[in-house]
Amino acid sequence: MMIEVNNLTRDFGHVRAVDHISFQVDKGEVVGFLGQNGAGKTTTMRILTTYLSATSGIAKVAGHDVMNESMEVRKNIGYLPESVPLYPEMRVEEYLLYRARLKGISRVDLQKRVDTVLERCRIREVRRRLIGTLSKGYRQRVGLADALVHDPVILILDEPTVGLDPVQREQTLALIKELGSDHTILLSTHILPEVEATCQRVIIIYQGQIGLA
Repeated sequence: MMIEVNNLTRDFGHVRAVDHISFQVDKGEVVGFLGQNGAGKTTTMRILTTYLSATSGIAKVAGHDVMNESMEVRKNIGYLPESVPLYPEMRVEEYLLYRARLKGISRVDLQKRVDTVLERCRIREVRRRLIGTLSKGYRQRVGLADALVHDPVILILDEPTVGLDPVQREQTLALIKELGSDHTILLSTHILPEVEATCQRVIIIYQGQIGLA
């Protein structure tokens, strides 16, 4: 089991954003996490990626508890947040080399891993460009390359197509579907056709609670 969530709850003051949810994602699955804006998708993903603590409940990622083994969890995941935090003054390849070093890629493998994600995310042609000059679609691909550079077993993608035009959206979804052959993927979206195009299964969240699965 790659992701296990049991009775997970998160409160923000008097507001309950996530309400005792439970679900599982098996190895090799591409699962859609479907819900309206404000349903609790991003909060759940931030807990799974150790950026936010739960109020109660248990979550395990790649067999590691997100509360007590956060560094082990981070080694096993690639996370693409809704708003990708990039450095606009850096060039694409420079940025990915920097991120790969931060993620512990050895000097021997560094360039090879960066070349691999440049190719796989189809951004080789902009490798020398400043990130700040790229279109939204290319910036999303750079963010995805960052998530992939340490070759994690799990990808957690939060609204990866938000703000993209129809062509960019189609290209991004095709890439995610392709990545599903090598990675377990949890993909959040509020757009049903995106789930139908890329995912094997859907988990629906509404007002912080799991609906149909």
